[in-house]
Amino acid sequence: KSVPCFQMVDAVQFYVPDIEAGVRYYGDILGHEIIRKTESAVGLRLSGSEAEIVIQNERDYQEIDLSVESANAAARRIEDAGGKIIVPPFDIQIGRAVVEDTWGNRMVLFDSSKGHLVTDADGIVTGVE
Repeated sequence: KSVPCFQMVDAVQFYVPDIEAGVRYYGDILGHEIIRKTESAVGLRLSGSEAEIVIQNERDYQEIDLSVESANAAARRIEDAGGKIIVPPFDIQIGRAVVEDTWGNRMVLFDSSKGHLVTDADGIVTGVE
């Protein structure tokens, strides 16, 4: 039996055209605590899980981010299994690839090869550690 490709759900991302309105809705009304913020995204705690909700205003679609050991290796493995690499892995703060399985289900693969995001006391992302 092979080792599972996916380690855990890292985040579920939702598009919101207005970040502050999204914070009011997901944070103030629905009660999710802010973990981190950038100009275009806010991560909110999903209680009972290591995963988070991310609201963002850069891509107008929902996205599921899965944690993997290596984005490059996972993308190749999905392609070898009949899936498609939509966007080859590229450098971001921690690593990423966009793939589709054989049925067209799109997913984003993240590895932590560069570390984890670090925030200040207000949750503002300050770097990678």
